[in-house]
Amino acid sequence: MKIVLIGYGKMGKEIERLALGRGHSIVAKIDVDNQADLLNLSAAEVDVAIEFSNPASAYANILTCIHKQIPVVCGTTGWLEKKAEVETLTQEMNSTFFYASNYSIGVNLFFRLNKRLAQLMAPHKEYDIYTNEIHHLEKKDSPSGTAITIAEGIMEAYATKDKWVNNEIPAANEVAIWSQRESIIPGTHTVKYISKVDQIEITHEAFSREGFALGAVIAAEWIQDKKGVLGMDDMLK
Repeated sequence: MKIVLIGYGKMGKEIERLALGRGHSIVAKIDVDNQADLLNLSAAEVDVAIEFSNPASAYANILTCIHKQIPVVCGTTGWLEKKAEVETLTQEMNSTFFYASNYSIGVNLFFRLNKRLAQLMAPHKEYDIYTNEIHHLEKKDSPSGTAITIAEGIMEAYATKDKWVNNEIPAANEVAIWSQRESIIPGTHTVKYISKVDQIEITHEAFSREGFALGAVIAAEWIQDKKGVLGMDDMLK
């Protein structure tokens, strides 16, 4: 594959290392100092764009790729209030947009485990729900996109829960997400169900960025012959 990397921070560099190791080529690296270069690329030059930039620029980067018919794999979080617009444009343009809040295979299995546990716990009103996420100090959005996906999975199982709150005492209809930013931790996510007599807990802890980066490269490989709005559930079927 011929890949354009949009965002060339630590994640972009890890994606580059793994992509080259799998026999792919990097045709361009777009970062804050050369964002205009993305406008000069065409679908004839690029097989896929992998977008890990920042919340402020992700939306515009994705729209550019969709209009140019460049399939885009996006892992940037913190811009999702505009995701519905991107999905609509993708369908209108018959383009390709793949989004995941987290590309780790392990995390996506954790999402499924979280949903199943929530289904089991929902009838047991004596348990309070607690979710926690810890990330490195450089992470700009809070809560993490992964934490939001976890909260949404819980809400699917609880008819009484219809929103999440961040670093606030939750009301009865809310799922609390408690966010911490510490040192260089790649990402730890925990869900707890706590009653007066016991506690049930599941945790996913990432040891490095490699799992996230590898998942993004695999997603880029997977979408090569596909159109539409896609995600990890589609890829992992």
